[in-house]
Amino acid sequence: MSVTRLPKAIVFDVFGTVVDWRSSIIEEGRSWETEIGIPVDWARFADEWRRRYRPSLDRVRRGEIPWTKLDVLHRASLEELLLKFGIDGLSEEEKDHLNKVWHRLNPWPDAIAGLKRLRRNFTIAPLSNGNLSMLTALAKYSGLPWDAILSADLSKHYKPDRENYLMAAELLDLAAPQVMLVAAHLYDLNAARDLGFQTAFVSRPLENGARGKADTASVNDFEIVAHDFLDLAAQLEA
Repeated sequence: MSVTRLPKAIVFDVFGTVVDWRSSIIEEGRSWETEIGIPVDWARFADEWRRRYRPSLDRVRRGEIPWTKLDVLHRASLEELLLKFGIDGLSEEEKDHLNKVWHRLNPWPDAIAGLKRLRRNFTIAPLSNGNLSMLTALAKYSGLPWDAILSADLSKHYKPDRENYLMAAELLDLAAPQVMLVAAHLYDLNAARDLGFQTAFVSRPLENGARGKADTASVNDFEIVAHDFLDLAAQLEA
């Protein structure tokens, strides 16, 4: 650990870092399959949906389309996937329910205990590209013990736009070095570090499945490199 001064607040990437989006979508998809009566490769479905995530955000970031919240971007991607996987005949209500699977994602096994431990000494909040209603529903569903919710809705910018990170520090009434970003994704951490934030990498090797690739970091790449949230808490308490 190379933290020279403890942060006052810790903000977290959510999808992949706090919650296991892939396994959650697969699990719910399989339970729902009997209702639609169509066999679906839900692992591939989840991967394809996530693969559309960054290109969708980038269209907003480049100004190709106006500000659009993540639920709406996810829904546009879902419409493409329903066609690709031959899933038809769904009502608007069923499509909306399926799209909001992103509101019902399970946390990683260490996440809740780690967050509660970190909350004893630090203000904790998500700093996510998810919209506010999505993050609120997800917190209630998964029992995430946030002190506040910081959403891209508030800055009208998606990470890694600098405005998203600076919004977090401003709303918490802190300078960038007083805030630590925790993420499992290097692009996110690098963008925050460039703005003066402290950074902590948490490994999530199964985010993209056993055969998928996940970001890795060496011990000196960031202030903290941790195995999980409990390890993160232990290092900040040391």
